Amino acid sequence: MSLAQVLLSREAYLQQEQQTGLKYEFLNGQMYAMAGGTFNHARISGNFFASLRQHLRTKPCQPINSDLRVHTPSGLDTYPDVSVYCHAPELSDNQTTLLNPILLVEVLSPSTRNYDRSSKFAHYRSIVSLQDYVLIDPESVLIEHYHRLKQNEWLLRVYSQLSDVLNLVTLDIHIPLSELYA
Repeated sequence: MSLAQVLLSREAYLQQEQQTGLKYEFLNGQMYAMAGGTFNHARISGNFFASLRQHLRTKPCQPINSDLRVHTPSGLDTYPDVSVYCHAPELSDNQTTLLNPILLVEVLSPSTRNYDRSSKFAHYRSIVSLQDYVLIDPESVLIEHYHRLKQNEWLLRVYSQLSDVLNLVTLDIHIPLSELYA
């Protein structure tokens, strides 16, 4: 005998998060606990956030850490390691969900790297405002940068040397990999 799977509404998911204070990814009626990261994961995520904060200080864009949820039109609710919005943020759910990120950053982990590159990226691509998606390997010098050219056309640039400079044309900033992997 198999047990029927209970699917949650998005409202029930939001209420559950609010009550527990824990972060979950939500998709198709199911909640998935967000696991903690490693030291390298936290360090690189923090370095990227700090670098963006410094580079964007005179621009109309702001970085946000992983405490703010992002909702995709395709139905995924998740917490990217770093998000950037420009001008006014479009927020929902009592200002706990960002709807208009221009850049999303994920620091990879062994358990989610394939998901981050495939299904999660498919959901992220449904965000009309999104122009850049950056994947960072915390164990080796490797950054994959996807830049939107057209609605369904993305350009991939791979960086693998500490001397490389991540070029975020949309934000008009350049970040040395040595800064991110410091």
